[in-house]
Amino acid sequence: MTRHLLTGTELDRDELGALLDRADALKAAPLSSRALEGRSVALIFEKHSTRTRLSFEAGIFELGGQPIVLRRDELHLARGESVGDTARVLSRHVAAIGLRTGPDALLEELAAASDVPVFNMLTAGHHPCQALADLMTLRAQFGRLEGLKLAYVGDGNNVARSLALVGAIAGVEVTVASPAGYALAGDSAHATLTDDPAEAVAGAHAVYADVWVSMGDEQTADARRSALAPFRIDDALLDRAAPGAIALHCLPAHPGEEITPEVLYGSRQRIWDQAENRRHAQKALLELLVR
Repeated sequence: MTRHLLTGTELDRDELGALLDRADALKAAPLSSRALEGRSVALIFEKHSTRTRLSFEAGIFELGGQPIVLRRDELHLARGESVGDTARVLSRHVAAIGLRTGPDALLEELAAASDVPVFNMLTAGHHPCQALADLMTLRAQFGRLEGLKLAYVGDGNNVARSLALVGAIAGVEVTVASPAGYALAGDSAHATLTDDPAEAVAGAHAVYADVWVSMGDEQTADARRSALAPFRIDDALLDRAAPGAIALHCLPAHPGEEITPEVLYGSRQRIWDQAENRRHAQKALLELLVR
């Protein structure tokens, strides 16, 4: 059967642990695998990207493969060709397909018609590849995942949902603190929800932020900034977490909004490790999907 990664819940705990072990090995020896030698991977971008595109392109190259970057306006999707027919054509040419888009339903439709693995590079509901890199970063810092607590403060969005879902598989306790109207909806059984950031970070090993105004939220930017202002990560909030707690952020960051410059560029964060670990975790994922 063709295996896909749409939400991250396709992995069980043993598989997730093995994937992170492999990611660590690939980080130590980036050119040690030729899993994609002689093969291509299609990367479809319907949304802007820095880290996702860079990490997947570089990672596929390091695995010996050829990344093929496609934008919607370059495909006949923009002229009415169905998602299913696009999947059927791509399946005849590439070893796997990545999609960065809005609706989760579009990703699901692509996977349903594809004969090769489909992986989620970001949808409105989920960002599993980011969560894999986050867990890799946490494990590198603390030597384990089981029993760790991660506090996410801000908008209960796709990143928060993936942290809750994939974190639960790994044994990480995830608490999401959001103001009224911005709470994590759906799949919230996997996380503890609160509207108090100080309560959320108590005992946390990591405190996580995301931008207040994501792609598509520009029309409500002022209201979002006002509501989310109390949820900024600064040194005072980190001081309320466990001793040695680290700050995490999926980037891009807006210093002075969701995180202070002192934390973003200081010694209490592992944010830039997160950005690098996208490549290594995704290489391990691709090996798993295409084997």
